[in-house]
Amino acid sequence: METISPTTIVIFGVTGDLAQRKLFPALFELHSKGFLPSKYHIVGFSRRELSTESFQKFVKEAIVSFSKKMPASETELADFLFHVSYKQGLFDNADSYKNLADTLSLVDDGFGQCSNKLFYLAVPPNLYEGILSHLSSSGLTIPCGGDQGWTRVLIEKPFGRDVETAQKLDHHLSDLFQEEQIFRIDHYLAKETLQNILAFRFSNALFEHLWSGEYIESVSVKLFETLDILGRGAFYDATGALRDVGQNHILQMLALVAMERPKSLKPESVRRERARVFEKLTPMTRKNIETHAIRAQYEGYKDEQNVNPESETETYFKLKAFINNERWKDVPFYLESGKALKETKTEIVVTFKPCTTCLCIDGEKHKHKNSITFTIQPNEGVSIEYFMKKPGFDSVVEAQDLSYIYRESVGDVAIPDAYEKVLYDCIRGDQTLFPSTSEVDLTWKYISPIIEHWKSVPLLSYERGSHGPQVSF
Repeated sequence: METISPTTIVIFGVTGDLAQRKLFPALFELHSKGFLPSKYHIVGFSRRELSTESFQKFVKEAIVSFSKKMPASETELADFLFHVSYKQGLFDNADSYKNLADTLSLVDDGFGQCSNKLFYLAVPPNLYEGILSHLSSSGLTIPCGGDQGWTRVLIEKPFGRDVETAQKLDHHLSDLFQEEQIFRIDHYLAKETLQNILAFRFSNALFEHLWSGEYIESVSVKLFETLDILGRGAFYDATGALRDVGQNHILQMLALVAMERPKSLKPESVRRERARVFEKLTPMTRKNIETHAIRAQYEGYKDEQNVNPESETETYFKLKAFINNERWKDVPFYLESGKALKETKTEIVVTFKPCTTCLCIDGEKHKHKNSITFTIQPNEGVSIEYFMKKPGFDSVVEAQDLSYIYRESVGDVAIPDAYEKVLYDCIRGDQTLFPSTSEVDLTWKYISPIIEHWKSVPLLSYERGSHGPQVSF
């Protein structure tokens, strides 16, 4: 790795589920692969009273439980834990930030110079504003300057609840940081198959000239989960599926399929083209939402802990979206997600228009449509459905599949976890896989009117373990 000056990573909410399941396993993987700076330190910050020794035990247990590299050697684990310490503090207490500043000064003394500072907010969104304000007032957001080091902030979704709250958060961020210091995490953008969509489209002569409404009939973006809300009743009931994954993961997947070729792989070029897709989304109005949106709730949702017994929060949605530009005019994009469904699957399916001719035997039914499927999870890969003559004496045409499955080709360990990529790119300062201010604003401008008119769409019900509500557009 080409990083340079020493780097200190501060994780707020470090004893929470995100840090335990995702951040420490990812950081350990980066450490093991040599992708962290040669001099680095991780400071955990949370309300819990812990000694550094107890905290290091907590971190070790998280790595042992959730790292895909296990079993690691005790030496390797000990080497990583040497870089980890803990500072107890309260998120809303100014003195806690002064104490944190003292701790970071001691870390810098150990490095012999002022280090880069990366602040990761692994906390609920309602705590963002307070933490950011205290970071600013304590002076912790001030970079060392010159060649001595940068300061950056990593923020998890959701970025607000609607246009107004998202803009308020961004105004607050822009008062404290420059745009190049702000890294908003949509970890789906860091998934291997999604990163490969642009290479697939723009590095092959086979596909891009067919990539338009002239040849493509529809695009489906699906994010299905077998899991229910997992005890997060208070959060989920106030959020719903559309806010939880529609405004971010789903629309970002749509953008990668639909965007124009960026002038370069520089972050500003890629982010600009994603934003241009969102600019051209046909707005949902009260008039068309009833025919372009479905919402539903799984049976038993109202019985979940901390859920309103009269709740109308959706756990499933399907939207029929359109992009009003020359390439995609009149092509429907079906955006669908739900919890407690029959399978866990995230994929993008590009379906081409039916072939107008077929070299088939007389009388054979002919509904041949080619398709390309980008499987984001669980089995990352790309597959193309095409048609061939079935072996035998008759000229019967049948569907065949041409696939590339990542794990079969490179193995599981070679595929970086999304959070490895997020952390690695943030330390490098590469914002390509992080939504810009413009992207967040434009996606909320599309989603907010749907939420405003949501109640004009009947709330359907579906069984746990089913394919969702049995309705379609």
